[in-house]
Amino acid sequence: MAKIALITGATSGIGEACANLFAREGYSLILTGRRLDRLEKLAAHLNKKYNTEVAVCAFDVRDREQVNVNLDNLPAKWKKVNVLINNAGLSQGLDPIQSGSIDDWETMIDTNIKGLLYVSKMVSKWMVANGFGHIINLGSLAGKEVYPNGNVYCATKFAVDALSKGMRADLLSHGIRVTAIHPGAVETEFSEVRFHGDKERAKKTYEGFKPLVADDVAETIWFAASRPAHVNISELIVTPTAQATVTNIFRSPEVGKSERWNK
Repeated sequence: MAKIALITGATSGIGEACANLFAREGYSLILTGRRLDRLEKLAAHLNKKYNTEVAVCAFDVRDREQVNVNLDNLPAKWKKVNVLINNAGLSQGLDPIQSGSIDDWETMIDTNIKGLLYVSKMVSKWMVANGFGHIINLGSLAGKEVYPNGNVYCATKFAVDALSKGMRADLLSHGIRVTAIHPGAVETEFSEVRFHGDKERAKKTYEGFKPLVADDVAETIWFAASRPAHVNISELIVTPTAQATVTNIFRSPEVGKSERWNK
């Protein structure tokens, strides 16, 4: 069987772009996400275009039981995962701490931190048993610098940064590599999710500069994943040119708000 990549949040954006890129490079794929119809459509496309073998697992990473049951029930051959891409993540709301939605907070914490942990625990156990593997966590520029009204989202991405470092320390003796990828603004469904489906407000996020696209980040992930086994890329920060300095990070289309942060 070809090398295997497991990609969470593969139904759109960076996850979908990674699926296309890794399929092109000859990987078999385990694709996960909440929307089964999108997963099946993507799997059929990749099989037709690249003759890629694809396993589809529809579940929400926030649900520990769903994660465990779906992954544990995979046939043994699919548990020889070479690369885990922890891409599933989101932001909801953009409010100061005193008026933020607790429901939004819990959704971000459960997805960005706990969901990543649930998947990583299962797959890292396989990797330790197999004696090989590479975990790639999608962090964010928001996990390196906080911004106004980003509070809980930033906290979750700071946690991803810390977890990546902790995983690297824990798994080093097993020959398992760990990489954190920290993108800046990426034009995907991310802002629509953040603003609960408000497409006009989401569109304003990218006004006045050229954001990254999903393929830009997927290619950065592939760069890290394709290094020889003796090379570990600990972390990479990739931003639009407009976000290349801290003074530009905080520019906003709305006075007093910072809506330019993405993934």
